[in-house]
Amino acid sequence: MSIPTLIFRSIRWSAWDGCEAGLEHVDIRPADGGLDISGVVIAQEDGTRFGLSYRLKLDALWHTREVLVKTTSGHSLHLESDGHGHWRENGKEQPALQGCIDIDIQATPVTNTLPIRRLDLETGESMEIRLCYITVPDLTVFASNQRYTALEAGSLYRFESLEDGFTADLPVDADGFVLDYPGLFKRLG
Repeated sequence: MSIPTLIFRSIRWSAWDGCEAGLEHVDIRPADGGLDISGVVIAQEDGTRFGLSYRLKLDALWHTREVLVKTTSGHSLHLESDGHGHWRENGKEQPALQGCIDIDIQATPVTNTLPIRRLDLETGESMEIRLCYITVPDLTVFASNQRYTALEAGSLYRFESLEDGFTADLPVDADGFVLDYPGLFKRLG
């Protein structure tokens, strides 16, 4: 599925419980035939408060081509991909990430949209993927296996982490961006 004709969009999420533990603002804009996604997250993980900014560059087929993540405490991560599963981290080849097409930044639901759109699953269809998982606030990256299932194509998808068995049903808007991530994130406005 190619990048839709999107105009500039801004989306915000808060932590599911509405407490100070999380707020995100993301801007999505067409760029260079793909998308440029930039966001800021203020959150907490296991009691540790952090601030995080990220920028993702996607090609027209929803392949992640570049990822830049920075924390306010000084951690940074720069990933580049050829869109076919070959990655460089901070300029160095990363064979451990071989075969990963998508990324998943732990602190944001926006990265769930990438495989949802790229896979373009029909209702009832399921696909296992290998992706680059980025933990926060330390920005450790490793390969992870996940499964997406279209419960209702275009509106509801099941996410499953094949590493730890975590599962969530994710409603999405007309462009495939997560509305709510039950127990974690809630769309604002």
